[in-house]
Amino acid sequence: MRRKHLVVVVVTIFLCWNIMMYYLLVSKNPGKSILVEEKLTWLEADIKHELRENTALLEQLRKLREDAERQARRKTEAPIGRQAQPEIEAPNQKIEAPIRMNQQPVDANFVILPILMIACDRVSVSRSLDQLLKYRTSPERFPIIVSQDCGHQTTSDVIQKYVVSDNIIHIKQPDLSNIELPWPKKKFSGYYKIARHYKWALNQIFHHFNYSAVIIVEDDLDVSPDFFEYFAATYPVLTSDPSLWCVSAWNDNGKGGMVSDDAELLYRSDFFPGLGWMMERKLWLEIGPKWPVTFWDDWMRHQDQRKDRVCIRPEICRTSTFGKKGVSKGLFYEKHLKYIKLNDQFVEFTKKDLSYLKKENYDPWFKRLVYDTPEVTVAEVMSGSKKHLKALRVTYTTKEQYKSLAKRLGIMDDFKAGVPRVAYRGVNSFIYSGQRIYLAPTADWSQYDLTWT
Repeated sequence: MRRKHLVVVVVTIFLCWNIMMYYLLVSKNPGKSILVEEKLTWLEADIKHELRENTALLEQLRKLREDAERQARRKTEAPIGRQAQPEIEAPNQKIEAPIRMNQQPVDANFVILPILMIACDRVSVSRSLDQLLKYRTSPERFPIIVSQDCGHQTTSDVIQKYVVSDNIIHIKQPDLSNIELPWPKKKFSGYYKIARHYKWALNQIFHHFNYSAVIIVEDDLDVSPDFFEYFAATYPVLTSDPSLWCVSAWNDNGKGGMVSDDAELLYRSDFFPGLGWMMERKLWLEIGPKWPVTFWDDWMRHQDQRKDRVCIRPEICRTSTFGKKGVSKGLFYEKHLKYIKLNDQFVEFTKKDLSYLKKENYDPWFKRLVYDTPEVTVAEVMSGSKKHLKALRVTYTTKEQYKSLAKRLGIMDDFKAGVPRVAYRGVNSFIYSGQRIYLAPTADWSQYDLTWT
């Protein structure tokens, strides 16, 4: 009894001491307790994420085992006197791109890619949701989560109808407070709220729902019939190539007449396009903690974030915008955005070998393609005197020269952190009067000039 009593006394003293120390530390630094709670929340999310990843891996292994068993049964059931023939790989058979996660290939027909729709006060959100639902191939593989800011009740009522009928998830940004800004910046308050909303919504995707990747759209986008196919097929490339950090559905120079009719064409781009794009969880863990308070898309285009990483983008856009009115007050809509061509064909990208988009394959091919093309002047392009050639190359050497040539040829002429819009290795590829044009720096190009902005 005396021993038990001693144990109880020691335990009681130990607990009291820990409670006293906890309150002492919290009272001295209350912010630290909040930080600890936040870290614990992130740790919990990471554990849940790993469980999700392991479950998915086990499912893939189960499918592989079942396939192996079926093949074994077919071989043993071969007719007597006729030996079962081994399967021979066809010369042009697609080879899946490997990824570094658990050293297992990603199955483009199995991966879960949620759609995060950023919404506010557009009741026309129904137009975007209707198209997503029309072209979605699997509710399980492509769950739709609508994150709403602004607190606009009519828009909320529209979204709620889809929650009931189509099992869409509707989440609401809780912080609707005004952002205090000095007078010169007040006109940009909408951009501050958008950045705040994006950060909250992406934290929900990766730290609450624990997804491995996400496709981000906004409430004013139309999508192509192969929107889901495109992202499912490019996801394995994204995960296997460390030089990639996003896949985008957008081509800034994708106006009708400036793109070819080949809906299969995909490119690498140093310029972050946005407007329907996919990112991995690991990227959010990197950039989320330092997310900017405003102009998040231009912030991502800065070298401090991009770190020479690139995006995949299509020749023909897989999204187009109908949002003439918004925070940007319709900037560029009438002159540019409403002329963007939306792809209307279904390309079976998941049945194609997209490994050519990986840096080690793409760069040597792209450089040969561009610099083996005949060099001409912009006057020769515009006159049509070289129309008999399949493609032409126009060279620029200065920022001013690029802007002048871009304006004459009808493409966007701006730079972000030294990168021309849409460009890869300084090269802009587009169609002019039915002919492929490469607006390119000299062949010895090595890096962007960050002062070109």
